[in-house]
Amino acid sequence: ANIGVEVLRLDAVAFIWKRMGTSCENQPEAHQIIQAFHSLARIAAPALLFKSEAIVHPDDVLSYISPRECQISYNPLLMALLWESLATGEVKLLDHSMRRRFRLPQGTAWVNYLRSHDDIGWTFDDNDARWEWIDPSGHRRFLNQFYMGRFSGSFARGVPFQENPDTGDARISGTLASLAGLELAIQSGDEQQMELAMRRIQMLHSIVLSIGGIPLIYLGDEVGTLNDYAFTSDPHKADDSRWVHRPPADWAWRGKVEHDLNSPHGQVLAELVRLIALRKQQPAISESETEFVETGNGHLFGYVRHGTGRRLFVVASFSSHPQEMDANLLRMYGAGYRFTDLITGQTHTAEQPLRLEPYQCVWLEPRSLPEVSGEPSERGTSYPSEMLTEDQDRKIPRLPSV
Repeated sequence: ANIGVEVLRLDAVAFIWKRMGTSCENQPEAHQIIQAFHSLARIAAPALLFKSEAIVHPDDVLSYISPRECQISYNPLLMALLWESLATGEVKLLDHSMRRRFRLPQGTAWVNYLRSHDDIGWTFDDNDARWEWIDPSGHRRFLNQFYMGRFSGSFARGVPFQENPDTGDARISGTLASLAGLELAIQSGDEQQMELAMRRIQMLHSIVLSIGGIPLIYLGDEVGTLNDYAFTSDPHKADDSRWVHRPPADWAWRGKVEHDLNSPHGQVLAELVRLIALRKQQPAISESETEFVETGNGHLFGYVRHGTGRRLFVVASFSSHPQEMDANLLRMYGAGYRFTDLITGQTHTAEQPLRLEPYQCVWLEPRSLPEVSGEPSERGTSYPSEMLTEDQDRKIPRLPSV
């Protein structure tokens, strides 16, 4: 801290304490040790924050996040379920899980990411999956097959990590670009697949930059780095597939592509820089609440950021086909009749359904209209999901997917 470190990452916090005869996971003493570290830091370096790295059950991840333990934490559930939704084209498990587990105590924050130095484990809660009529074990096997490129129609080029051929259990290694389809598109020379891969990458970035928390971009993903298979020739690395997304930085290559807008790598960087600039300009993204909302379409993930007197309605499509959201829902959750999509600059009105192109994400900012006699108030009525029990939530009529 004395040389400028602001955040210390506490690795594998759930496994700090070991006790014979147990799984050595989430022992009470682990929390006591972190609280002791926190108390000491408040005396010696009061500006220092702790970041939790707990890749365990979602409920246990939450248990390490508090002003008295780790003030920020990786969000492995959001990461895994964004990839799950991209594979299925459906957002029901993502939406259900975020409604239950996204909210954090005051003074804490998520670190939202798409990829890291580690593998992807399908860390959703089995009961959440069953609630949405999903078989947890079978679904994990499907996701592994999809991201290994073994499932018909898959766009992904992931590599299995610690695969068990007998059970199908595995985790997935790979860069953002390769998992989102850019590697396959470049190899095939298919322009349509290239366009879809670029849309997937932008959509995922649009979510982690707007959903609430601290966005984290893994080094190389900002320029769409592809998998590096050279690790298979190194006997010290060949048994660990995570090296496929840990390539040595090729600064000469980066220098060539990062400003080349004819290159998909340059396009990924340009779009990400533009989104970051938009994020910086939006008060609704800073220090505001996140309210997950029902879009009435199983392919559309929606949430509202509101606070500081501002409002932003985000809708993201996980479908490879155009989708629509009912105009009444747009008016209700957007709290207005006229909106500007900050990403495209286009204007939308609540007089007609909101149409999204494949893998499109919109950041809708309501625009005020002059008062007109006889017209309804611009501000609609919103029902925060936190006010509903699970039983009540399930009884809300769902509009059919388009």
